[in-house]
Amino acid sequence: MTEANSVAIIGLGLMGEVYAKRLLDAGIPVIGYDIDPVRRARLDAIGGRSVASIAELARLARCVLLAVFNTDQVEDVVENHLLPALGDNSRRIVMCMSTCDPDRISALGARVTSRGLRFLDLPVSGTSEQVRQGDGVGLIGGDPRIATEVKPVLDALLTRRFHVGKIGDGGRAKLAVNLILGLNRLALAEGLVFAERLGLDPAAFLPVAQGSASYSQVMETKGPKMVRGDFAPEGRAKQTLKDAHLMLDQGKAVGQRLSMLEVHVDVLESCVAHGEGDLDNSVVINEVRRRGGAL
Repeated sequence: MTEANSVAIIGLGLMGEVYAKRLLDAGIPVIGYDIDPVRRARLDAIGGRSVASIAELARLARCVLLAVFNTDQVEDVVENHLLPALGDNSRRIVMCMSTCDPDRISALGARVTSRGLRFLDLPVSGTSEQVRQGDGVGLIGGDPRIATEVKPVLDALLTRRFHVGKIGDGGRAKLAVNLILGLNRLALAEGLVFAERLGLDPAAFLPVAQGSASYSQVMETKGPKMVRGDFAPEGRAKQTLKDAHLMLDQGKAVGQRLSMLEVHVDVLESCVAHGEGDLDNSVVINEVRRRGGAL
């Protein structure tokens, strides 16, 4: 592929770097930007090309992936940087792969579509390591014809994808998935600590849980990290907390109290208060242990 067929990535953190590596491994050139020069240097080191501004990146790539932290950053990048650089009617494809407020993403999609950008809401379910291994799941909201046009890019990134509806519905599906996932993670942490306090070896107990009716995928992805105390981030606790607050906001909007999620948020907030926000979200087991003596 030529540079004209390059894919641009804005945001080169945990997930952005994984997306870049998968694209490069598939022979798709990658141009990337991040405000952090260290992250830009890492992209250069793995074979991509970093640039010094979003404006430069916008002119060079046929489609742009957004892998930034939150909805504010998505809106800022698209409306204050990409659109001014591209002008109206560019027909450029923008894929928002961040977990965002779905209502705001829906509204953003409507605004930028009217100005000639083609927009997909495409959050990804899975840890950075799962995506690295090809086990991420794409949740697509938007015009399926756009997804078909960028099929080689999506094939390189995600072997499994679901088209779930209009722009914003990808984010809605992601929040519902992450609500279930987060509660499974917290239940695993509490179960491991409970087994430990009952006198069982958590490392020996984990395979028992995995082979039982209580099985969930988080036992594979997070169980070993919890048992070893290895909290190298594959999904940061502070980002999980950000997503959980989005869920609470959506629950309030539709009139559903998410009472179990409220407990999860309280645990995550305590982890962040203890300086664990940049650690993997499996660090919730530390907070379960901290609360172990409170009756």
